Amino acid sequence: MPIDAAKALAAGPRTGEISWTPRDVLLYHLGIGAGRPATDPAELRYTLESRLHVLPSFATVAGAGAPGVIGGLSMPGVDVDLAHVLHGGQTLTVHRPLPARGTATATSRIAAVYDKDKAAVLVLRTEAADADGPLWTDDAQIYVRGEGGWGGDRGPNTRLEALTSEPDRTVERAVREDQALLYRLSGDYNPLHADPGFAKRAGFDRPILHGLCTYGITLKAVVDTLLGGDVTRVRSYATRFAGVVYPGETLRIRMWRQGRGGVRVSVTAVERGDAPVLADTVVGHASDTPEPNAERS
Repeated sequence: MPIDAAKALAAGPRTGEISWTPRDVLLYHLGIGAGRPATDPAELRYTLESRLHVLPSFATVAGAGAPGVIGGLSMPGVDVDLAHVLHGGQTLTVHRPLPARGTATATSRIAAVYDKDKAAVLVLRTEAADADGPLWTDDAQIYVRGEGGWGGDRGPNTRLEALTSEPDRTVERAVREDQALLYRLSGDYNPLHADPGFAKRAGFDRPILHGLCTYGITLKAVVDTLLGGDVTRVRSYATRFAGVVYPGETLRIRMWRQGRGGVRVSVTAVERGDAPVLADTVVGHASDTPEPNAERS
């Protein structure tokens, strides 16, 4: 079969140097919809280099997105048709705030291969560290249609219990018609997000938005709405890509506070009857108040 699970798991890690500048951060922020309205002081934190704060999800594109989902498909033991590939989910752990300019060593490997009967799921793990230590760890779950059924491990069940209470906050974010064309300049040039012909071959009416673009839009909404705009409070961020977004649609982002250190989130597409887009989504964060027994300096 095109995916040799044993070979993929046995392959040694790939290590390389990545670097980024404030220009890369600014471009990423614009790619996820920052800067509306352009002169809003809250937006200038994302769009003006003199006061730049780095949204942690930038880690998924730092170094032009290397290795990224497409890079994962070039790992030993993996030989699949890109038209059969979807991004199934993403998990990010932030070890400390990301600098606006940096150089790091990124180490990537296939950490798991799961058999979902009609599909295979590859877990591509990337760990980044600079001279001061670890920066982030992220897992990209790569869903490959038609490559399951070999009797392998199905993997853990990551579905969360559905929330029945009213959300603490609900916001809507409009996706620009050209959002995917702008976002892809951060490094993900998969033609699924730009080429109508390729999109049709992959089974879609038209090009779809990058899942990681929706991922970034959502994290920004949570930070701006519930975390006081403080990007440094984010500790972790996990989601499952439950459906697609078409450029020009509106995202409805519902948020539930989970104690003092977490936010549950669901994201739907308004124009398609609240069709699910992101599910099983959790943002872990530092509390905005000291712990009861914390020592004071």
